[in-house]
Amino acid sequence: MHSFFIAPTGFGVGLTSTSLGLVRALELAGLKVGFLKPVAQNHPGDLGPERSTELVARTHGLQPPRPLAQSQVERMLADGQLDELLEEITGLHRQAAEGKDVVIVEGMVPTRHASYAARINFHLARSLDADVILVAAPEDESLAELSDRLEIQAQQFGGPRDPKVLGVILNKVRDTDFAQRLKEQSPLLRGNDFRVLGSVPWLDELNAPRTRDVADLLDAQVINAGDYDQRRVQKIVVCARTVPNTVQQLKPGVLVVTPGDRDDIILAASLASMNGVPLAGLLLSSDIQPDPRTLELCRGALQGGLPVLGVATGTYDTATNLNRMNKEIPVDDRERAEKVTEFVARNLDLDWLRARCGAPRDQRLSPPAFRHRLIRQAQLAGKRIVLPEGSEPRTVQAAAACQARGIAQCVLLAKPEDVRAVARAQGIELPEGLEILDPDLIRERYVQPMVELRQNKSLNAPMAAAQLEDTVLLGTMMLALDEVDGLVSGALRPAVTTIRPALQLIKPAPGYRIASSVYLMLKPEQVVIYGDCAVNPEPDAQGLAEIALQSADSAAALGIEPRVALIGDPADATQRARVREALDLVRSARPGLAVEGPLPYASACEGETTVFVFPDLASGDAAWKDAQQANPAVNGGLMLQGLRKPVNDLPRNVQVDDIIHTIALTAIQATAGGEARNG
Repeated sequence: MHSFFIAPTGFGVGLTSTSLGLVRALELAGLKVGFLKPVAQNHPGDLGPERSTELVARTHGLQPPRPLAQSQVERMLADGQLDELLEEITGLHRQAAEGKDVVIVEGMVPTRHASYAARINFHLARSLDADVILVAAPEDESLAELSDRLEIQAQQFGGPRDPKVLGVILNKVRDTDFAQRLKEQSPLLRGNDFRVLGSVPWLDELNAPRTRDVADLLDAQVINAGDYDQRRVQKIVVCARTVPNTVQQLKPGVLVVTPGDRDDIILAASLASMNGVPLAGLLLSSDIQPDPRTLELCRGALQGGLPVLGVATGTYDTATNLNRMNKEIPVDDRERAEKVTEFVARNLDLDWLRARCGAPRDQRLSPPAFRHRLIRQAQLAGKRIVLPEGSEPRTVQAAAACQARGIAQCVLLAKPEDVRAVARAQGIELPEGLEILDPDLIRERYVQPMVELRQNKSLNAPMAAAQLEDTVLLGTMMLALDEVDGLVSGALRPAVTTIRPALQLIKPAPGYRIASSVYLMLKPEQVVIYGDCAVNPEPDAQGLAEIALQSADSAAALGIEPRVALIGDPADATQRARVREALDLVRSARPGLAVEGPLPYASACEGETTVFVFPDLASGDAAWKDAQQANPAVNGGLMLQGLRKPVNDLPRNVQVDDIIHTIALTAIQATAGGEARNG
């Protein structure tokens, strides 16, 4: 078992963010990772739980040991009980390391109240036999100053030539070439003994608190909550100017600070909000309540989600308080924590860290590793994916991200002016090459092909033209004619509106009578598949066998080793007979596949099953709902399978990252399906 001790070179280097990213990076390497923050250091007014421990627990699904209170540590040091303290922390380390390949240990941060932090960090790293990684944030330091500080900090752990002192992670880096210039400047970094293990750029959006967090930290009066749980403060603008000189400041993510009697600014912000600009909110200062008549004129903006807060302090003092706010991630802000985690992980030297840890004891595919593999495979696939809900804001943002990152060539079905308006309002930059097709300009050319595909249903041209008003059906026709490689829809509509056109126009893949579906279950330790939970109510034995084979193929395409369990109720003799017949068909068709059944669901969960195949929708849906109730984070989305071309549905509460991963998954399905057809 390996341990990494991460130690800050100063205050405010982003130690928690680094911990989150380092855990994720090692998970991506297939390692089982534990975490330990030995000593809790809560900010004034922060009543707990300890922030790093809680964020790691919520973001990574781990259960780290509870850290020691700082007051307890100080009492033991004052009593000369350093050895006893180290013994106690070593016990916590053993708990964190149980069943793990590597443990991340987060050291103490030196502050006015913890001048002994460097001494404790040295003893902890030695006692735990851990490799030491320093974390630094350049801020306003020159290259020479940072180089000297790194040298001093490395010496505190035995010097840069000590084989246990590995290097530094640079955090909050504002210059793209800073790491390279530091290597050239610092004698410490010129050899291979001490190295830069990551350079994490500064990104404003990762430091954007929710409007609700601002309200809590300022103890503000909530005049209108609106979307204050979702909106984020990316910029603070103090408005003392006239409206014409203020309008240009009203952009997405802006928190407008103004006295409560500035009706003109309040009205201008409300108009901007009603025009689609997602402001972070209005913060009214000076303990002045806005005029009720003004608020009545602003009703549309307030009902549309514009948060309005009030504070007693004057405008200047309010701005000062905002700048002094604690910028750390709140423990309940999972969205921000996940973004920070992914961003930091992407900017670490994963290959070197993996090599340092050695091979994992047990190969597994954790949810982070699964998502990482999805993105990488999709980037290599280079597929064209159509998005029928082309002007839906989350879809536009996901398409822009996929295009920019090379995940897929996205095609938005919408009027270009509508997409551009959404992009302006949401602050989305549309990358070059993103396709936007106006449905009104292309619809006519699909009428006759659709008539031919549905001739057995007596469809005529006027009927086809009317049905093609639905952009989902239009996108499905593009897919049926091989003009795109896959389709993703459903952010605004029920699943049936995505699934039905696919079943009607795409048809099952060669060798199958039916199409089916699987849910992806993102459990903390692995990704598993549940099928079929959405399409076939009660398949016969042959249908059940096809679902098992399709689900096994889906698992393999996504990098999950297929170990299939056919689920059967021990008390239902008829069902068990159908499942046994399906088992024989699967083994006959695929002799090398690991498959067993009929098994009770509980028994299958206790084994190494990665693919659960249920005998009917009722039992599959019940198992799925139980899993969702136990852990809402397990939902990886619904995936259709067994079709000639891939179509996937989105849940109604879908987030942007979920759409990105579904697009990537669809691209991979298109690749796997093409290989199967060509083979």
